[in-house]
Amino acid sequence: MKKYIHVFVLACVVNTSIAQDTIRITLPDTTIRSFRPKKVITSPYTTSFKVDGPIIAAGIGLTGLGVHLIDQKKNLTAAEVARKTPDKVPFFDRSSAGFYSERADRDSYVPFQYSFALPVAMMLINKNQRHKPVQVLALYVETMAVTGTLFTITAGSVQRSRPYVYGTLAPLDKRMDKNSHRSFFAGHTAATASATFFAAKVFQDFNPDSKLKPYVWGVCAAVPALVGYLRYKAGMHFISDNLLGYAIGAGAGILVPQLHKNKNLKDLSIVPQFGPGYRGVALGYQF
Repeated sequence: MKKYIHVFVLACVVNTSIAQDTIRITLPDTTIRSFRPKKVITSPYTTSFKVDGPIIAAGIGLTGLGVHLIDQKKNLTAAEVARKTPDKVPFFDRSSAGFYSERADRDSYVPFQYSFALPVAMMLINKNQRHKPVQVLALYVETMAVTGTLFTITAGSVQRSRPYVYGTLAPLDKRMDKNSHRSFFAGHTAATASATFFAAKVFQDFNPDSKLKPYVWGVCAAVPALVGYLRYKAGMHFISDNLLGYAIGAGAGILVPQLHKNKNLKDLSIVPQFGPGYRGVALGYQF
């Protein structure tokens, strides 16, 4: 009788040991698969159709008004062009008075046009930005609308001849044309800087720990500088025109995304300003 009892106890011990081994092997894998954390990508920006929609619409509308003002400019007469001599140019801009190069003008359009695709390309390449494509594109359109407003209203209101008007390299009919009298400020430089600095700013905000940030900023700063240089060599804009265009474009490219970082833009306003002898646009933000 005692032998049977011993055998039964031994069998129970063996079965328990096997069961423990089974649990020890299978449970850890099942637990890891069930509770593996998932990376959540969040946007650094806050946007609202009720706020950003009217700003974009106002920017597009004011840009259209600026284009109309530019179109209303009149051609100069041959006598007026003859009085456009380099000594009439401020000393800090006199170095490019009389410049004219069709090749530099054509070359400037290459980086200028490709710059508009840069924010979209970076959005498609970067996985963090791809999670918020509508938001990024809305901010991009808003940035360009602000830049377009500032440029067209200014160019349509300020009478300043291009550098080539002050020399004889350009044909007389070109120097007389109304398109030759909107040098202030450099629209190509401003638009390029707006697009590239926007691309760099958004990349930085979505990838704050990326080691690529210095290289991205370097490239994005160099492209509008190249456009400005080519516009200078082409005789399309003076140095001051390019510097101001660069600053305005870069400012819009950085500030529009920055103002959307965890902020409510109900206190941001963009309104046209008109008065005796001037036309413009006022941007306001109440902190």
